[in-house]
Amino acid sequence: MDFKELLAYKKSFEIAMEIFELSKDFPKEEKYSLTDQIRRSSRSVSANIAEAYRKRRYVNHFISKLTDSDAENSETNVWLEYSFKCEYINQEKFDILNMKNIEIGKLINYMINNPNKFGCSI
Repeated sequence: MDFKELLAYKKSFEIAMEIFELSKDFPKEEKYSLTDQIRRSSRSVSANIAEAYRKRRYVNHFISKLTDSDAENSETNVWLEYSFKCEYINQEKFDILNMKNIEIGKLINYMINNPNKFGCSI
């Protein structure tokens, strides 16, 4: 299996692209702060999942990269909350993205807790 087939990868890539599109409408003064931060953290989630999958031969490396992915996912959630509180996104959009973010976190944690199901030998 290719890492692009992993559900956590697919969903994290999808939300990163959604965030990219919506952040195009953030104020210009946020370009080098919130806009940059939320784009980078959201993209790092799927990137770290890809790296983890390639390191699955070594369970500790696999888990370490997934832990990084989980941390980036949590960071993205904080930036989403700032985006909402600063009124750059509305309640409905926040709720949708927040639920997707939570789901991605659960998928990542499932991978962390079940490395043997992803090709790691324990």
